[in-house]
Amino acid sequence: MKLLQSVIGQRRSLVQVVGRRYFAAFTEDYSKRNYANNISEYNTVVGSLTAQRRHFLLRDVYDDMMLDGVKPSRDTFHSLIVGTMKGARLQDAFFFRDQMKLMGLLPDVTLYNFLISTCGKCKHSDQAVKILEEMKHMEVKPNLQTYICLLNACAANGRLDQVYAIVRDMTAAGLGLNKFCYSGLITALKNRTPVAEDFATKVIEFVERSKMWSSVETSGASAENVMMGLSDEELYNTPTAEYIHRRGFLNRQFTTYHTAFHAAADLKNVELVDALLNMLEKDGKVPDVFIVMQVMRCYLYAGDLDRGVKTFENHMASGKPPVVELYTTLAEGAMVGHTPKGMEIAQDTLVKMHSRNFFLNAKMGSDLLLLAAGEKTGGYATANYIWDLMQARKISPSLASVEAYYLGLKDREIPEDDPRLLMVSRTYDNLRLRFGNRTNFT
Repeated sequence: MKLLQSVIGQRRSLVQVVGRRYFAAFTEDYSKRNYANNISEYNTVVGSLTAQRRHFLLRDVYDDMMLDGVKPSRDTFHSLIVGTMKGARLQDAFFFRDQMKLMGLLPDVTLYNFLISTCGKCKHSDQAVKILEEMKHMEVKPNLQTYICLLNACAANGRLDQVYAIVRDMTAAGLGLNKFCYSGLITALKNRTPVAEDFATKVIEFVERSKMWSSVETSGASAENVMMGLSDEELYNTPTAEYIHRRGFLNRQFTTYHTAFHAAADLKNVELVDALLNMLEKDGKVPDVFIVMQVMRCYLYAGDLDRGVKTFENHMASGKPPVVELYTTLAEGAMVGHTPKGMEIAQDTLVKMHSRNFFLNAKMGSDLLLLAAGEKTGGYATANYIWDLMQARKISPSLASVEAYYLGLKDREIPEDDPRLLMVSRTYDNLRLRFGNRTNFT
């Protein structure tokens, strides 16, 4: 097969490169440019793009398949929709579903589950409910995964009443609740507006209940999901989904704890975090790295920089392997509010991270640069340092972060011929030319 880089390194599809192609024009030039010739090779390309999180290229690949006269299989459509799900591209997911129907391939329960999950990731719970209705109309019987996907999709919008209704339907059908169901209940509580006064009490209750045995608990990911590299965490859109994609490991016994700590951090509920830590201690459990990150986030977001730093130092002193996310969590949390002390902590943390040979990727660096660029006073040292770290590794930040950094530099008394300002200005102009208003390209 041709090198995958020929498609991955090229943003434009063949449709855009050659326009409407005459099928008789199979020239040597086209042959060199083509990257797949049959369904097997196209499936490999789809899988590769999904693994690399380059979901925006999937429609281009599909267009090229059509021009090449290659008919997608059911597995191809499954892979395409999984890719759109991971990339939260709802419109593309529905496009592929409709194309599948036009080719006489009726969606099965697995594909419907992917669609419901995509709706949840995009926070379109109404669409998720409509998909369930479509399933019933098409006489496709929902399975356990369907209900859990729907529960978490409704939870993403804080539709607590709808989540409780799904729980009642599951119970009536003799289905127990597993850790992902309780995780969804906690997410629904957090996303409900306004947050209920008994939020912390309910979270603790759901964490306790999740420890009980359930018949659902033994039903893991399907063989097809495993083959496509789709974890349960990604399917159900848990807070750990992105982390487990990057790291590949996590203490899955803590799934409900993970969601509870994440919710407490988002709401800056220090009392709940402390209560959850006490529960873990009583259970004889030690927090894993994801929980440590959420504890740090909570303390830092609540303005308690000392406890946030102390939590980080205690974990580092425990002898457990450090990960780059610990450093970026501390740096990000310390920068909230842009206090002089917080900005100093953030920069010191990034210096230590770099000295340990941990490096920022495009997303981490862009997120940190965007936050650091919001500093209105001071010497802009942290933002400058983050920019320099990314430039040293030739990593291009997002348009939004470069724009914020550029405007921050312009607000300061910097000569127009300053080398840094000139470089940032050129980068900003290039990104605007390439991506326009589409800022989420990292």
